[in-house]
Amino acid sequence: MNMTHYMQLLADNQPWNLLIFMAIPVVLAETLAITELYILFTRKFDGFVYHLNRFSGTTVGLYFIGIIIYLMTTAVVPITKGGEWRTAIDVIAVGSYLIGGLPLIWIALQEFGFVNKALDQMGKLKIHAICVALFLVFGHIAMIAGMLDPSLLGYKGADTHQMSGNTGYEQCDPAMHSQMMQMHQQMMGNMTPQQIQQMQKQMPQQMPMNGGNMPMGNAGHNH
Repeated sequence: MNMTHYMQLLADNQPWNLLIFMAIPVVLAETLAITELYILFTRKFDGFVYHLNRFSGTTVGLYFIGIIIYLMTTAVVPITKGGEWRTAIDVIAVGSYLIGGLPLIWIALQEFGFVNKALDQMGKLKIHAICVALFLVFGHIAMIAGMLDPSLLGYKGADTHQMSGNTGYEQCDPAMHSQMMQMHQQMMGNMTPQQIQQMQKQMPQQMPMNGGNMPMGNAGHNH
């Protein structure tokens, strides 16, 4: 199965890529969402939960700034220049992941006082909730598209494994096949007719000496 660049990013360098690009930002965003709900219901703009909410919003926003800069310079730009996108599925997966970080960056900017200065606490909290919702939407789009096989839209990977037509054999190395046949012929040449007949009787029915899944000669072996 072919993978999108999104899924390949998470699969490479285990477990560090999975922690850096998925686990850490998702844990911070989920913490932000849970504390957001608590504050909306209780209207408590002080205490541990409130400060945890602000810390999560600030940290995840700054964290995504670093992720976006890193992925844009090391992945998105080189892939685009090389024309290596694996169909629209790949573009949607990576693009949604990066776009999903923008609302979280907006939350961080709000916490630092760069935007929404005129809003009161409830107004800012509503902006928080909207931004978290947008992150969840784009994050789930990225995950769904990222897990799809790009070959659904015609992408063909470079390492497609070819199988022979009717016999179920994988394509084999001609040199190796020649060596195997020489060894087989030498072994059979050293055996008496009685030994060959006895060996044929002992072999299971599904693997006959001639005409079955284990051909004695070159006939029936596909390359």
